[in-house]
Amino acid sequence: MQNRRQFLATGLAVAGLGLTVGRGLFAAPSSMLTRAIPSSGERIPVIGAGTSGSFEAMPGTEKYEQLKQVLKVFFEGGGSVFDTSPNYAGADEVLGALLAEGGWRAKTFLATKIAADSRAEAETQWAESLKRLRTDKVELLQVHNLRDWKTQLPYARELKEQGKTRYIGVTHYTDRGLPELEQIMRAEKLDFIQIHYSVNSPNAAKTVLPLAQDKGIAVLVNRAFDDGKLFATVKDRPLPAWAGEFGVTSWAQLFLKFAISHPAVTAVIPATSKPERQADQLKAGHGALFDEARQRELVAAFAG
Repeated sequence: MQNRRQFLATGLAVAGLGLTVGRGLFAAPSSMLTRAIPSSGERIPVIGAGTSGSFEAMPGTEKYEQLKQVLKVFFEGGGSVFDTSPNYAGADEVLGALLAEGGWRAKTFLATKIAADSRAEAETQWAESLKRLRTDKVELLQVHNLRDWKTQLPYARELKEQGKTRYIGVTHYTDRGLPELEQIMRAEKLDFIQIHYSVNSPNAAKTVLPLAQDKGIAVLVNRAFDDGKLFATVKDRPLPAWAGEFGVTSWAQLFLKFAISHPAVTAVIPATSKPERQADQLKAGHGALFDEARQRELVAAFAG
């Protein structure tokens, strides 16, 4: 991760920016690229945010205050999609508190999940999720990692009918989930899927992403950095010579732009607790996307 900090320091070329967030120095232009949700036509920004591994913090701590700046950067930069889960070590409670404190809930396309093994457990979890997120509804409710999906997807559909969520979907995060995910996509009516897709893990593009296009299902991408492993891979490695043609000035931007360059992808949701990284990530949502030749080149470069 030291390598990433070096790239960010070079790209931002400003020291101590954390003290000047209020003046908008982190904010990317608001004209971020958007993609339409096929089931409704609603458009959302292509760069969203997640909370896994980054939003565990206690109110009043330095990290909590830092997360406030992360959200400020995110919303000033044109972001709206925030994805969380009730089993992310209290991250949903932190996100709910931050959204309330900043007055950002109305600007948020809020996505959360059901991670339960029975209907009763799901009902209890859902009530607690609303309480922690400080809201009475969400924009997207997903069945986490296909867990008990035959029970939880019908429950999510009931909540949609009640107006508690606008969209429903299912998620997974590894290649082993792709075959079952494909089966569900063919058999069930879904608004969204959430999957992993990155330069070193592109298998979703073989079947699941084309199927999402055919079925009119929106796609959120998680693990575009392979849980940070990709930054170790590019340590001391320069960006491709052509990166500047696409406005890419950091590896983080390159990895994110790869994900959103697939036409089936609606948004990518990287998590961070650092304001400067949030600013850098938002830049991937601007400028030209990679053509198929560049996408293939990147997959070949990171294969194996």
